[in-house]
Amino acid sequence: MKRFTVSLVMAIALTSTGGAHAQTPSPPPPQPSAAPAATRIAYIDVQRVLARSAAGVAAREALEREKAAMQKEMDNKRTELEKLRDELEKKGALMTADARRDKQDTFERKRRDAARLADDFGKELEKKEAELLQRVLREVGGIIERVGRERGYYLILERGRGSVLYASADADITDEIIRAYDQQSGTKGAGAPATPPKKP
Repeated sequence: MKRFTVSLVMAIALTSTGGAHAQTPSPPPPQPSAAPAATRIAYIDVQRVLARSAAGVAAREALEREKAAMQKEMDNKRTELEKLRDELEKKGALMTADARRDKQDTFERKRRDAARLADDFGKELEKKEAELLQRVLREVGGIIERVGRERGYYLILERGRGSVLYASADADITDEIIRAYDQQSGTKGAGAPATPPKKP
């Protein structure tokens, strides 16, 4: 009876292990790791934002009005100088030496004043342009940061400074930024096409 019990136990053990020479099953091959999610990178063309957003257009128009006013004043100065020069050329011979010298001094003084005024106008326009563009860029920078967070971008580049050698058009979110900027400004951008935002 004891021998039968031992034989039965051995038979059960052999059956459960697949025989004395059964090998331990090898572990399953490792599953390939899931492919990493595509890195979400986009770019914008800042010059296009400035050229086509409502605020960028308004900034340029403001600069053009300033420039037109300055140009008008410079045109008046030039007309005055031409009048003085013509007077010296046509009537100078009939003037006394003192009168001709006074007229010549007046012409030279006004010419120097006009040149100085033109230089001042140029510097003033450059300063105003820099201030307006910096304001627009600051506002756009905040919008870019917000869109980047909301859309889950890892990186948003600026195209046009030589740092982006190639970029797919699908990564261009410039028009989306223009729409967001116009919406924040409370205006409709005439330059931004009414296409739905691209999905990264």
